[in-house]
Amino acid sequence: MKELSVSNLLGIKYLTAEDLHLIFETADQFKEVINRPIKKVPSLRDITIANLFFENSTRTRLSFELAEKRLSADVINFSASSSSVTKGETLIDTVNNILAMKVDMVVMRHPNPGAGVFLSKHVKASIVNAGDGAHEHPTQALLDVFSIREKYGDIAGKKIVIVGDIMHSRVALSNIFTLKKLGAEVKVCGPNSLMPKHIESLGVKVEPNLIKALEWCDIANMLRVQNERMEHSYFPSTREYVQQYGINKTLLDSLSKSVTIMHPGPINRGVEITSDVADSEHSIILNQVENGVAIRMAVIYLLASKIKNYEN
Repeated sequence: MKELSVSNLLGIKYLTAEDLHLIFETADQFKEVINRPIKKVPSLRDITIANLFFENSTRTRLSFELAEKRLSADVINFSASSSSVTKGETLIDTVNNILAMKVDMVVMRHPNPGAGVFLSKHVKASIVNAGDGAHEHPTQALLDVFSIREKYGDIAGKKIVIVGDIMHSRVALSNIFTLKKLGAEVKVCGPNSLMPKHIESLGVKVEPNLIKALEWCDIANMLRVQNERMEHSYFPSTREYVQQYGINKTLLDSLSKSVTIMHPGPINRGVEITSDVADSEHSIILNQVENGVAIRMAVIYLLASKIKNYEN
């Protein structure tokens, strides 16, 4: 059996194109499994996984937990707000205490960029990054690109524009890495104040005009404005942002071609996209949610296979 070139999923930048194809091919098989009447497989009956979420999460946490249970793993959930972290316990101490209970894998979301990399150097367990600050969110990018692959076939040569708050988005960075490794063309679109310096060094182009960006692309991935990561205002008002960078059905219908709309969630309806766009035939947002379980099953299964091979 093929295996990943890494023992942890810390970020897309550490994966090869071969790793990406292997994850997608494995997810294809699990997508078939989760659409059966009996949705469970006994693949990871001897693996224990801890979900450590130091930031709020709904979809990602539920998606990981469901993926783990579909694979028959033993699952323990940890919430920072009700833990000893509030008493001053360090990240390494917290995780080592959990690992002392013989946990094989840790899925972690943390507000600090690089937390997963730091942890992987100090603990003996496989680490899956479920989002680290404004740095990376690898499984979200994998499910986004898997959804594009499902609709269009090959990723190479496809034109994708990522619209919105690029500066504070871990989803944008992971998507750029994934798409570029697979040969897609990528543009970013948003206010200059929300565009990171030197973004072009990642091999993407900046298009400040939303209409031009939509006329160019096959797929538009719409990002929400991450107010919780902002220390001050980056644009005059939400109303002005919507006028410049929001998509509504009238705008979509006025384009010279059909554009597929994606969104990593949570959606601020009426800001980045209106309800009639989110719920339209252009949208594959619910496909992304469904594919999230299959992708996370694939990642966990492939990393657990490396643990088993190492132990043997």
